[in-house]
Amino acid sequence: MVILLLNEMKNASVYIATFSNITRCIFFIAIFVPVLAKAQIRGTVEVIKDPRIDTLVAKRGSLMKGRAVTASTTGTTAVVPGNTFRGQIDGYRVQIYSGSVRQEAYDAQAKFKDTHPDMRTYIIYNEPNYKVRAGDFRTRLEAEKAMQELRRAFTSLFIIEEKINPPKTEAGND
Repeated sequence: MVILLLNEMKNASVYIATFSNITRCIFFIAIFVPVLAKAQIRGTVEVIKDPRIDTLVAKRGSLMKGRAVTASTTGTTAVVPGNTFRGQIDGYRVQIYSGSVRQEAYDAQAKFKDTHPDMRTYIIYNEPNYKVRAGDFRTRLEAEKAMQELRRAFTSLFIIEEKINPPKTEAGND
């Protein structure tokens, strides 16, 4: 019986040594196989683009800041947030409408144009509201005078400070 136990212990130590060797092999394979497979090498990306793209980006940056103004066929102007053309200056406008209904904004604009055809109007859409603004006033005093005239026709008026289109200057015989 003692001999049998000794044989089993010898076999157990052989099994432990074999298991230990297998474990070491698996560990080294797990560590060194990815290195040998070169799975972690970084590549390079080559970007091929038209050089005119850089020119357009530079031109856009120099031309536009703030808000873009687009003239429509009716002589009114819609303002698109985010861009502005060169030549605009700091000034004031009178806001005559603010609401979420597009048709009401156009109606307010038409009502204003009927009574003041010589003054520019602007429709601005800032989700979810439409705003109708009128005039290009260089000073707040000019905007306040216009607002007093408009109080009879429009109920909620505000003076807004923003970039304006300067009034057209006529070349005269000075």
